[in-house]
Amino acid sequence: MKAVVHKHFLLRAEVNNPLTNKNKGIKFLTRLIKKIKMQVMYGPVATYCKQEGNKGMTAFAIIETSHIVMHIWDESKPGLVQLDVYSCAPFEPKDVIDHLNENFDVVKMDYKFIDRKTKFTEVKS
Repeated sequence: MKAVVHKHFLLRAEVNNPLTNKNKGIKFLTRLIKKIKMQVMYGPVATYCKQEGNKGMTAFAIIETSHIVMHIWDESKPGLVQLDVYSCAPFEPKDVIDHLNENFDVVKMDYKFIDRKTKFTEVKS
């Protein structure tokens, strides 16, 4: 039996080319899931909000070990990406960061990697 972990990776990035196409959002998550060696249970699903002041895409996937959620706001320059990867299986945050850098023109990025097994302890990656 594999040891269960509770790793939560939170990423915030300002980007010059935010995704606005739902199909591209789905493809982004599909490739990310493969890159971090997870298995899809449902999705990915994406939708676009046209409400002024909140325009952007939300995409998510349920993976065997939990979930991945991405929000992209494209009205501001640069755009904003918030990405949330939670898993009960190990994964490398560097793979998530690399995937974001490969697909967005990242201006600035901040992130935290948290171990939620017993309390919210930041993990140094």
